[in-house]
Amino acid sequence: MTSQPQGRLSNRVLFYYSLADLPVAMSIFPVIVFIPRFYSNDVGLAVATVGTIMLVSRIFDVFTDPLMGYLSDHTRSRWGRRRPWIALSVPLMMVSIYQLFLPPEGAGGAHLLIWSMLLSIGTTLMLIPYYAWGAELSPDYGERSRITGARSMAGVMGSFVAQAVPAAALLLFGIGGSAAVLEIVGYTMLILMPLCVAVTLAGTPDAQVPVRSNVPVMKGLVLMARNRPFLQLVAAFTVGSIGLNITTPLYLFFIADVLDAEAQAIFMLAFFYIANLASVPVWVALSHRVGKHRAYMSAFVVIACAHPFYMLLGPGDFWYMLPITLVTGFAAGGFGAALPNSMKADVIDLDTLQSGENRAALFFSSWSFVQKLVASLGTAIAMFGLALVGFKSGVDNGPDELFGLRLLFSTLPSIFFLTATAIMWRYPITEARHAEIRAALAARAA
Repeated sequence: MTSQPQGRLSNRVLFYYSLADLPVAMSIFPVIVFIPRFYSNDVGLAVATVGTIMLVSRIFDVFTDPLMGYLSDHTRSRWGRRRPWIALSVPLMMVSIYQLFLPPEGAGGAHLLIWSMLLSIGTTLMLIPYYAWGAELSPDYGERSRITGARSMAGVMGSFVAQAVPAAALLLFGIGGSAAVLEIVGYTMLILMPLCVAVTLAGTPDAQVPVRSNVPVMKGLVLMARNRPFLQLVAAFTVGSIGLNITTPLYLFFIADVLDAEAQAIFMLAFFYIANLASVPVWVALSHRVGKHRAYMSAFVVIACAHPFYMLLGPGDFWYMLPITLVTGFAAGGFGAALPNSMKADVIDLDTLQSGENRAALFFSSWSFVQKLVASLGTAIAMFGLALVGFKSGVDNGPDELFGLRLLFSTLPSIFFLTATAIMWRYPITEARHAEIRAALAARAA
């Protein structure tokens, strides 16, 4: 273990730190995209049942996420306060992914619920200390965008690998379908996760945190609720992410039932994440030029304008979907992870100035809860919406049901994206304001 490097972080350190996000994203992506269709179409659960289970599985996060933030902030060990929890998360995530992706014969709703809940707990153990660690690696406004941008690119790469490997299997060996995708990705993740996390734990320097937290968890949550920029950022992220997470589980339904091209779905998803990956450096560069919150708002506007064009597609239009997917994938790279996580680190500085303590993990625990909740809410809205329009998985649906699917996928999310844009209007922490905050923190520490 090395100590905190001064100034700009090297590309090697960024690589070591970011690498752990690759297998995490690789495992989470199929849960959002393929699990709803697999358990409704292959296992035989009703779409509303799947939506309910995905939502209920997040109930324990109300308790586990703040607790994990508190424990991580207060951990004292020879390996630092973040590493032990990240290491502990790996076996739990691996077992949970195996059970979810390769369920035994006769698995049903109880199996999906139990292992979804355990995967959520494992994700909490991993991501809260991991993201807090990244926020502490540098105090610099611009450098934080670079750190979160590198981590975001690793995450997007993980999501891309989760599609590229099954796509290669389909192209080379004719192996396709949701069940095959989950099996291939599951085994690949079981190999990559321990290797990538080990590199991160061994190669990332310790963060030198001058002020540690001694605030009780409930009091800390009350103080956090008074942080207006944090509340504004969380509100925009929540609303915008619900929009994105409505579209994610509907991708397969849209391609399979509207475009009649289920076997090719993995290719379109791969194009989405290629555009997503390529866009991250562009959004980070734009944030340096116009400010983080303006770049964040721009991403919402672009995807809100592009998404309704999916409504124009019908049977046989698979490749006409490509230009829309490239634009939406590019836009999603701006608000998916890099920019909001960098802005969140700035908000933590404001809290440190106001409270006199560093409570990064407590903030990230709240963020983690919101992140998992919106994924479940988006999935639930999508699945309940399908049930509401009378859509049934695994059968031939009529024109009214397919119109309802098209409307849910193409137009409803744009309402959420534009609302998130409005919420971010007049966000107060600009680069100049953050420089004032850092100067005040430096003066206090002197």
